[in-house]
Amino acid sequence: MMKKKLTKISGVTLIELLVGVAVTAIMMGAMFASYTAVNSSYKQVTDKARISSSSRDIVGMMMRDIRLAGYKYYYGRNDEGIPPSDNLTHISGLEQGRGIIDTHDPIIVFRNTLGYYPADFAVDPDSDLPIPQKNRSTDTCCDSISIVYGDFDKNDPIQKYKRYKISYFALPINNEDGNPDNDFYGVYKTKESWIENDENTFGNWTSKCTECYTNQLVRSHLVDMEFLLFDGNGHHLWKNGDYPLPNNAHRSDLYNIKQVDMSLMFRSNKEFYKNKPKQKQFLKTLSNDRYSGLGLDDRYLRDNVVVSIATRNIGR
Repeated sequence: MMKKKLTKISGVTLIELLVGVAVTAIMMGAMFASYTAVNSSYKQVTDKARISSSSRDIVGMMMRDIRLAGYKYYYGRNDEGIPPSDNLTHISGLEQGRGIIDTHDPIIVFRNTLGYYPADFAVDPDSDLPIPQKNRSTDTCCDSISIVYGDFDKNDPIQKYKRYKISYFALPINNEDGNPDNDFYGVYKTKESWIENDENTFGNWTSKCTECYTNQLVRSHLVDMEFLLFDGNGHHLWKNGDYPLPNNAHRSDLYNIKQVDMSLMFRSNKEFYKNKPKQKQFLKTLSNDRYSGLGLDDRYLRDNVVVSIATRNIGR
């Protein structure tokens, strides 16, 4: 038998193999670069969505509280010996032995003021309560707001009609990274209850009831919190360098507040952008004269939520 000679041998040369490896490496590199870019973009989008979502959750809670301002519970005529409507004394804060801290006016806004002390913290006129300081002299943070509204608890044998005061305010928070320029603020909340019954006819706010709390952190990484007050005709109620207060000349406007514009600005926890901006960025605020800083050139994301809230119960 004659052996067949193999005249054709299929295969690749070393050069062809190296070329194939090189092309594959280039394709894999391009795919990895594309994946990295898409993944980075996706992470930025999800981080921004998470920041926006948490900001809007807090704004929603504050909106509900502001809409309650001035609300009074009406139980109606009954044969149970319960007064048909709220029978608690209204305190303006101008009575003898009273102050702004005691007022029952529905909304009080203090502009550019950090911190808040409940009424039972500030009873002693000689008490030396520390005043919170801003992180930076150019910071505008933040306005504070107090909201008073009524409620009812039929099962309370001592005081069925309730009156609560909720205060939102800001306090500085240390970022603990060694760089004071990265320090931020937090939104805090305090809830007080008005106690007025046969045992306490004078009446006073307390922060020590079962449903009360003080300095509850609601959200950190706050940059600014701003409130604007308007009447029913859309007129801004800022007069003579102040909003209406129980002890100033336009206190009657406290019951003309029909709309509250609110702006909350939050910052990302970590640096968000890869590069610093080419030009310094300036904060967007509701008031044109609010921010006078030199601008920001860091890599943090700042998200601003602005809402207008109609007060449903003030002036009724």
